[in-house]
Amino acid sequence: MVIVDQGESVNDIPHLTIDRSLRELERARSLIPGGVLGIRRPYNFVEGEYPVFFREGRGGRVTDVDGNEYIDFLCGYGPIILGQREQEVDDAVIEQIRERGFCFSLTQEVQNELAQKIVDLMPCAQMAVFVKTGSDATTTAVRLARGYTGRTKVIRCGYHGWHDWCVEVKGGIPEKLYEDVHEFEYNRPDQLADLLGTHGADTAAVIITPLGHPLAEKMQEPAPGFLAEVKRLAELHGAVLIFDEVRTGFRVSIPGAGEHYGVTPHLAVYGKAMANGYSIAAVCGRRDIMKTGEKEVFISSTFFPNSLSYVAALTTIGILQRDRVLDAIHDKGRSYIDRVQAAIDRGGYFERIGAEISGIPPMSFITFARDEQKRYKARRELFYTCLIRRGVFQQPFHHGYICYRHTDEDLDYTVGAIDEALAIVARECP
Repeated sequence: MVIVDQGESVNDIPHLTIDRSLRELERARSLIPGGVLGIRRPYNFVEGEYPVFFREGRGGRVTDVDGNEYIDFLCGYGPIILGQREQEVDDAVIEQIRERGFCFSLTQEVQNELAQKIVDLMPCAQMAVFVKTGSDATTTAVRLARGYTGRTKVIRCGYHGWHDWCVEVKGGIPEKLYEDVHEFEYNRPDQLADLLGTHGADTAAVIITPLGHPLAEKMQEPAPGFLAEVKRLAELHGAVLIFDEVRTGFRVSIPGAGEHYGVTPHLAVYGKAMANGYSIAAVCGRRDIMKTGEKEVFISSTFFPNSLSYVAALTTIGILQRDRVLDAIHDKGRSYIDRVQAAIDRGGYFERIGAEISGIPPMSFITFARDEQKRYKARRELFYTCLIRRGVFQQPFHHGYICYRHTDEDLDYTVGAIDEALAIVARECP
């Protein structure tokens, strides 16, 4: 393990120069509401410590507009599965631009190649459709389920995007657009059973992230039998079971967490890592449900058939399979989690400051247990301040990812920085 020069306090770690980022943020605020959108806004990090604008990336690292370089564990909030500027993927896309073009009134044949690949790879897939974002995909799946069943209500568990039916922040959305959506907690099949007991006859879909990853909270794996019980309850009441694999697909395994935990849904949605950063998402599943999209349910966009993302996805999937990328990511992630847990155990940091690491090898999260005095908030801010000053880019409210191009040296350095940060938090914010 690389040992970071240990500072006695956060003040021993030099504050990053982010002047240009802050100037660009002020300029952006005069042009764009909030300067940058949603989860990328500074208050979702540590204000004054984290940069706001990146300039470039290469492999597992990114550089901000002030020239600071970071080991990047956020990976674009998940799409970067290989690494930034992956040459084989980018070359395939550039060839498509130069030799064939990508935006036409009709669809190019590469659509069928990617659809066949999805059908071949995904246990639930007999047909597939392609959209642009994870929110597009979850909304399409819900629309297909409603069209197929002729029912209205949706029961959800997890984050499913920013569209009207599921977004957590309700500003600008009439209540009637989400009043038929009900929520249950992860690993609580009793809550799902109660909701279906009340609404089962009118429930079109149960949609769930098969791995629990709530915002700002520790990650959760499914309790034994949980996903199987969710499927049983959905089928008992004639509802379509949708697995939201936007984060977990092409990362936990190629088919995602459902395959990893041995449960096959009726529909599954994918995105993020599918094309190593190019914008694409997919909905796939049982033929009878999917065929509702032929006539009864309308799915269309000017940009859905653009072929650049199809080419990127085919190339990315090919690399994942050829180079056994996910095996390597699991190996790296397992070692990383084990070493961080060892640092927590060695320093007694769970007992002293509530520090925990949760998740699975490809995606994990360091959090601080809530306490009555709410010291966990100050501990979290101090911890992530230490990391960013050491050039480790993780997010205080969102889990991180391991990508293929993270090196052993990157991970060694990061474990050392975490060890130092935990020691500082224990001293300064007990």
